[in-house]
Amino acid sequence: MFHIVVLQPEIPPNTGNIIRLCANTGATLHLVHPMGFDLSGREVRRAGLDYEWMARVHVHKDFAACRATLEAARLFSIETSGSRLYTEARFRPGDAMLFGSESRGLSAEVLSTVPRENQLTIPMRAGNRSLNLSNSVALTLYEAWRQNGFT
Repeated sequence: MFHIVVLQPEIPPNTGNIIRLCANTGATLHLVHPMGFDLSGREVRRAGLDYEWMARVHVHKDFAACRATLEAARLFSIETSGSRLYTEARFRPGDAMLFGSESRGLSAEVLSTVPRENQLTIPMRAGNRSLNLSNSVALTLYEAWRQNGFT
């Protein structure tokens, strides 16, 4: 299936929502430190409800450790500066989708590790800054899953 990578998440309910999303789609979630909360915290549990036992969640000390785990995966970034729409990518099982923190997104250093053609964006109205992190993950993950027949 797919891999969702979130670098330095800051808002517990977003991560809880993403855990629930991954449980329902079969995706594996990779969370990269530092995180702005304790993963066992009440807000994460509340948003993830009782899905945490159904989701595969890996926590990595840094981005390099995460990349080493996913070395065989094609990496796609989803960022407002992306060069292609997320719907233009052709996702395959095993692909990894990379998202940044809620307040900072992805750094130029991290983006430099992603091939330019794999730097994706989600369209928005002009003048808007960004979408909610868990909403962005949901849009992208469901598009990838749809392209693969929801299997």
